[in-house]
Amino acid sequence: MTSWPPRWLTPTPEEALAISHGHKASDFIDAFAVVTKDSVGGKAGDPLRLREWQRELLVQAFASNGFGFKHRVNLIGVPRKNGKSALASGIALWSLLTGPKGGEVYSCAADKDQARIVFGEAKKMLEADPDLFEMAKVYRDAIEIPSTGSVYRVLSAEAFTKEGLSPTMVIFDELHAQPTRELFDVMQLAQGARGDLATMFCITTAGQKADKSGQDSIAYGLYQYGQKVARGEVKDPSFFMAWWEAEADADYKEPQTWKDANPGYGDINDIADFESTVLRTPEAEFRTKRCNQWVSSNLTWLPSGKWEELESERVITADDELIIGFDGSFSGDTSVLVGCTIEKDGTLPHLFLIKAWEKQPDDDNTWRVNITDVENEIVNFCQEHPKVREIACDPYRWQRTMAFLEEERGLPIVEFPSTSAARMVKATARFFDGVMEAKFTQSGDPLLARHLDNCALKIDNLGPRIVKENRNSNRKIDAAVAAVIAYERATVGRMEEVVPQVFI
Repeated sequence: MTSWPPRWLTPTPEEALAISHGHKASDFIDAFAVVTKDSVGGKAGDPLRLREWQRELLVQAFASNGFGFKHRVNLIGVPRKNGKSALASGIALWSLLTGPKGGEVYSCAADKDQARIVFGEAKKMLEADPDLFEMAKVYRDAIEIPSTGSVYRVLSAEAFTKEGLSPTMVIFDELHAQPTRELFDVMQLAQGARGDLATMFCITTAGQKADKSGQDSIAYGLYQYGQKVARGEVKDPSFFMAWWEAEADADYKEPQTWKDANPGYGDINDIADFESTVLRTPEAEFRTKRCNQWVSSNLTWLPSGKWEELESERVITADDELIIGFDGSFSGDTSVLVGCTIEKDGTLPHLFLIKAWEKQPDDDNTWRVNITDVENEIVNFCQEHPKVREIACDPYRWQRTMAFLEEERGLPIVEFPSTSAARMVKATARFFDGVMEAKFTQSGDPLLARHLDNCALKIDNLGPRIVKENRNSNRKIDAAVAAVIAYERATVGRMEEVVPQVFI
C-alpha cells in the first residue's frame, strides 16, 4: 500500500476536486506554516513541507460544490506521529485568515489541554510570521483578526457553552477521546447557520469503541458510517472519510504492517521508534495507536508463552526482603496473597503465590472466604519471613482486617486500591514491561498462571489496565491483580509517597 489512497476512502466527484478549496489550503500552508518543534519531520522554524498524501487529503476533504464546501463532516484517521496536529494547525490558520468575514474557527477536544495542542501550534506559526502576527490579537485561548471580525477559539468537552456559536471551521483533535457525542452534536448543529461555508475537520487515531454512556463512541460511529459510504451502501456526498489502517489480520510486529497503516512511515515518523515501541507495548494498544485499528476494549493481555519463560525454581528464605500483594474478596471471587522479593545484589525480583482462597465448582452459594484464616495466614507468613517490608492491599471490604493487622499485629500495611485506574494503569504497564523484558522470575504456580491468562486489557482515555472479561465473568483475575500490586511495590512503587491509612 502506498501513502495514497488510504484503506478507506469515500468517493468525491472529479469536478469537485478540480475546484477544491484544498488547493488554496495547501498553498497557504506552504507559504506560512512552519515546524514548531524539532522532530523527524523537520527542525523548529523550518517551513512546514506538506507531503503529497497530505496535499491529496486536503484536496479531497475540502472539495468544492462550486462555492462552499461539498463535505460538511470530514473524518480523518491516521495513527500517532503522522503530523496530525501540525496539519490541523495549518488548516485552522488558513480558515481564520482567508475564510469568510466574521468567521469562527474552533479547536475542539476532550479536554482543554488537548484542545490547546492544535491551537498552540497555530499560535506559534502565527508568531513566526511578523506580517501575519501584526494582523492579529492573540490571547491565551483565542486569536482575533480585527480587520475581518474572525476569531479562533479553544473549546473542550469538559467546559463549553452552547450559546452563540456559529462556526465556519471546527477542528476536532483526537475525536476518539470524546466522553460523549454532545460536543460534536452541538458544533454540527451550530454550523448549520453557515450553510456550505462551514465544515468540520475531525482528525483522530482509533480508540475505544464505546464512550462513557456505553454506546458507540462518536468516532467509532462515524468510522462505521464512513465504511458504508465508501462501500456504496449509503450515498452521502456531504460526508468524507479517509482512514489509514492495517489489515485486521496483519501481524502487528511486521514492518510492512506499520508501513501500510502509517502514511508518514519513515518520513514524518521514525522507523526505529516503531522497532522499539513494539517490544514494550501491549498488542491492543499498539494496534490501536500505531496500526489505527479499532480493537475490542477488552483483549488478551500477555503474549502466549512469555509468562512461562520466566519460571524459576528459586527458594524463598527468611533472609529475603519481601512485599506481599493482597487482593481480597468476600464470596464469588478469589482472595489471594502473592509475594515478591525485592531486588538485591543483582538478583531479580521473584513472584510467587503464598495462598489463594477460591470458590470451587462444587461449593454452593453460601461459600464465603474465611477471614480469620486469611488473617492467620498473613501473620504466620510474616513470622516465618521477618523481612516483609509491606503488605500492599486493596482495602475494599477488608478495612477491619487491615486495621487489625496494622494496629494489633504491627504489620506494615499499605493501601493500594485496584479501583484506582490511574495507579493500575501505571502498575499494569510496569508489570507488562517486566514480563516482556524478563525483569523478574516467577514460581510457575498454575493458579497464578490461570488468573493471568484470564486477564483482559481495557483501554480507555487513561490508558490500558487489566480487568475481568466482564463484571459477571466466572474467569477470575484476583491473583493477577495481587501479582501486579506486589511487583509494583517491590520495584519503583516503594519510592512513591505512601498515603496515610484511615480504616473505618
